[in-house]
Amino acid sequence: MSYSSTTVKSKWTKTKWLLKSAKIRTYMPETLRYSRGNLRSMLSRYSTVYFKPTGGTGGFNIVRITRLASGYRLQHSSETKRYKTFDALYEYLNKQARTRPYLLQKGIKLAATKGQPFDIRVMVQKSNKGSWKSTALFTKIGRPGKVATNYHQGGRLGYFRQTLSGAGFGTTAVRRKEQELKKLGESVGRIFDEHGNGFRELGLDVALDGKGNAWILEVNTRPQFYPLKHMTDKSMHRRIMEYARQYGRKR
Repeated sequence: MSYSSTTVKSKWTKTKWLLKSAKIRTYMPETLRYSRGNLRSMLSRYSTVYFKPTGGTGGFNIVRITRLASGYRLQHSSETKRYKTFDALYEYLNKQARTRPYLLQKGIKLAATKGQPFDIRVMVQKSNKGSWKSTALFTKIGRPGKVATNYHQGGRLGYFRQTLSGAGFGTTAVRRKEQELKKLGESVGRIFDEHGNGFRELGLDVALDGKGNAWILEVNTRPQFYPLKHMTDKSMHRRIMEYARQYGRKR
């Protein structure tokens, strides 16, 4: 898939760029490189920590670690394991981390719509005039029991306003959140421009916690949006494609 938009695979590189901005830092859950010391430190402070490959896509290979009264529960996709000691947990994770680098991220308990956890995709694209525009907001509604909400993990796509309304947000709160996230997407686009050339599209994965606070889980530089074609309302897909054609993206 070749078209003119810069790609950065390393989640750690992108995280470091965002942490440099005082404004964006408040939207970032604590993220550290995987190491024994960082794992111990994160699990002493947070009841849930995610272990994710720095270069993974589609929600694959993400592991959720939950601290229990005695020991730890580890979930990968729908599979669950328990470890009685920190050493046993570390030994298992270390086997995974031998083949590629991983990150640790503070777990955010996702807001739920009608009992199903969801996160939000903020699609940001650059016009030929060089300004960033948030062209679409949609939600990824997870299957209960899965670690990731991704389409490839059996999740489904939802409409932003409908999903938030199902999560108990009133009309005014939904409109405010929409404005906040669109501005956030455009700010992230400008930050990426400070660190590299040729960015034309970004897909922010944003979680809302139980209080409605937004958290950037990650930023994709090759965001997929073809599943939007299957939604009843095709206007989001059409709008994204109008921008995408400007930089040579066909689908």
